[in-house]
This record gives sequence, C-alpha cells and structure tokens, in this order.
Amino acid sequence: MNTTTRRNFLLQTGIGIGSALFAGPSIIRGQNLNSKIQLACIGVGGKGSSDVTENAATGMQVVGLCDVDANFLKNMSQKFPDARTFKDFRQMLTSMGKEIDAVTVSTPDHLHGVASIMAMNMGKHVYCQKPLTQTVWESRMMRNLAKEKKVATQMGNQGSAAPGLRRAVEIIEAGVIGKPLELHVWSNRPIWPQGMDRPAGEDPVPAHLDWDLWLGPAAHRPFKEKIYHDFAWRGWTEFGTGALGDMACHGVNMPFRALKLGYPTRIECEMASRTFAESYPLTSRVRFEFPERDGLPPLKFWWYDGSPGGSIAPLRPHPDLCFELLATYGKIPASGCLIIGENGKLFSPDDYGSQSLVALKEEKTFTASEEHAACKAVAESIPRSPGHQQEWFDMISGGKPAYSNFDIAAYLNEIILLGSIAQRLGEGNVIDWDGPNMKSTNLAAATALVKRDYRAGWEPKI
Repeated sequence: MNTTTRRNFLLQTGIGIGSALFAGPSIIRGQNLNSKIQLACIGVGGKGSSDVTENAATGMQVVGLCDVDANFLKNMSQKFPDARTFKDFRQMLTSMGKEIDAVTVSTPDHLHGVASIMAMNMGKHVYCQKPLTQTVWESRMMRNLAKEKKVATQMGNQGSAAPGLRRAVEIIEAGVIGKPLELHVWSNRPIWPQGMDRPAGEDPVPAHLDWDLWLGPAAHRPFKEKIYHDFAWRGWTEFGTGALGDMACHGVNMPFRALKLGYPTRIECEMASRTFAESYPLTSRVRFEFPERDGLPPLKFWWYDGSPGGSIAPLRPHPDLCFELLATYGKIPASGCLIIGENGKLFSPDDYGSQSLVALKEEKTFTASEEHAACKAVAESIPRSPGHQQEWFDMISGGKPAYSNFDIAAYLNEIILLGSIAQRLGEGNVIDWDGPNMKSTNLAAATALVKRDYRAGWEPKI
C-alpha cells in the first residue's frame, strides 16, 4: 500500500502552489508534437456531452465515442461524424488502442474505476468525472497507477480552475482567519431519487439501451423504468455515492487544499433520515476528525446534505455558528462551505468555491474577499488556470500537472468516500480509520466497503 505521509504528499504534489512541483507526464504516444491528440470518449450523454465538446475545443481530435445508450451515441456521433462508435468501452480501447492518446470517462460512478484503470494500463491519459471512483480502493489504485504510467490526468471538478477558489486557498494559507478549527460544508442535494428500497418487478429494457453493459461490474438486477437510467442512479449504493460523493468533490475541494486535510482518523454518521439497505438517506450529517498536520491544530469537519425542497427538512449547521450568514443573507444559503478559524471565518456561497467572503472577529457580517482589507494584502501565490480542460491538454503536451490531477483528486476522493461508507453503516457506528492501509481498526463492516465485489469479466487488472 502507498503509505505517503501528508507532508510527503504536499511536497510531491505542490498542492499549495498549483501542483507545479512534480515531474511532467509522458507526452503523446504514437504522435509527433505537431499532431492532434487523439481522444476517445466513454459516456457521451448528460455531463459526458459537455466533456466531449469542451475537451475537443482544446484542439483534440475525437476519434472514438462509446455509450450503452444508442440515443446518446447517435446524438454525439452527429457532432463528430468521423469518430468510430461503440457501446462497450472495453471493445473500443482494445480495437483502437494505438489510435488513442487520451480518454474521457463520464459514466455513472460505478464504471469510473474500471474504465479509467483499463485506459491508464494501456498508457492513455485520462480525464474522469467526479467522484473519481465509487470506492476507496479504486481511488487508491488510480492514484498509484497514474504515477506508475506517468499519464496526464484530471478529475472533472471544474471549480478547481476558478480564480476565486485559488484565491480562497491563498487567503486561508496566509493566515487571515487564523489557524482553522472547524469546517462545515452543506449541499442542496439530492435532487435525484434516494432514501428508498429497491422496487419489485421488472420492466422491458428499451431497445436503445444495453442494460447488461450499463450494469458493468455490478451484480445483475432487473431493469426498472426511471429507477436507474438515465439520471436516477446516484442515490443507489450499488451505482452512485449519494449527495456526499457527488457534490463534496466540489464543495470540499477548496478546504481540502487550504486546510491541508490528510486522512481522517475518525468518521461517523451522526444523524440521518431513515436508512435503507440499497440507497443513501435523504438527509444526513457526517463528522470527520483530522489530527494535527503541518503545524495546524486538530480539526473537525461536518458534512450536511438534503434538499430544501424535499419531503424531509435538511440537516444544516446550527444558527449559532452562522449568525454572520444570517446577518448577511437573511438565511443560511442552500449550499455552502464555512471555515471557522481562530481569528475569523471564511464562507464560500456556492458548490464550486468560486467566491469567498470573510468575517473577522467582531465583524457582524461577511465581506467579499476582494473587498476586505485583510485579504487585499495577501499576495497571489497560486498560478491561475487557462481553463479546466486546457490544463489537461497542456499536461498531455508536456506541461505542468493539472490542478486536479489524480495524485490530488484521488486523495480528496478517498476522504469523501469514507463519509459515504459512514452513511451506509448508519448512526451509532464510529469508524476509527487507518488511512495509509485503507482499513478501519475497529469496524470490519467499514473495511468491507472499501472495495466492491466485481462481476466476472469486469475486475480491474492492477
């Protein structure tokens, strides 16, 4: 197992200075530097549609398109008529291997790991949507494999490229709010079905959908209309990671960097709505505890989720922690990130960390960081982004690592997925965690959820 310490991790990744420190990847395979990067895309509907077009806009040539839904595939094929089309990514990668330099993965969560690992094993550069994987084990394997193969990688948490996110990291690292003591992040998700049992019965599989390939590594189950495909899978533990897995890759991205969050030592689902065997709760509160790290004091991080418009009132931070928010906005916003330091607070009012506001002690309301006198004095230290997809393109071409490359993104993803494990175990199960070895020291049930059972023929080859 990779036993990198937090300090070595920071040194290797240069997380605080735009990841400019570790060695560049191998460049385009089978191409000269004047040729276009040959791109194959796995999952081209929904978010996959913009992932294809936005990466193509950097100058890549789309040569392969893959989707288990023939309708999605047809729509994207009309935009890229010269690309070959497939419904099985394994067939696409095998048959087009030498023609492909880079791959995007924009499938449901349970396929992220198997598709990305296969592509990287073949030496392909990979852009994978968030959450990077569905399991802690896959996340660790992808981080290790990206290093071993020296491929260019990027996770699809686009807020990483926002100048406001990088500015918030600079402000916190400069000590404007003092040493951080608490982190509170909340989301207005889920906006998809969850908090329920698996429905009985079976519906005919639509002619345009290959249900067996959609299931991929998951155990076979009957198809049910509007229960899984196309945007109803996130709340199922077999296919998605719930609101925490989906949105924390955005909302926790900035504080993960700024607060130097390594592996937590304890995780607990403190409160949740009714729990179900196969889906995540409609609302929950999860606590992560982090030890001292790089001169920073121990820190507790609370995650809250639940849709304000849902059938159950969402869990949120106590108003006593947020009186400046109430004074500034008149309410606690539907989503946000609040960092409480010794000398003040920093708040980001959106899911992506693109804005930040500061309230120092004795200040009754928040002020936009670009207008706050204490923030104006902080020098710029993190390079600004040319664009999220452009960073990946530049890394492929021999430039510096992308800001959300897998060495960083997989670390963040591992931490987040521990919260999903806590949600699945439910209230009253405190998880003591050994991060480097990916196991709980007190709950075998938590360790059992680190890696999934793969259906025959879908096991990642490490």
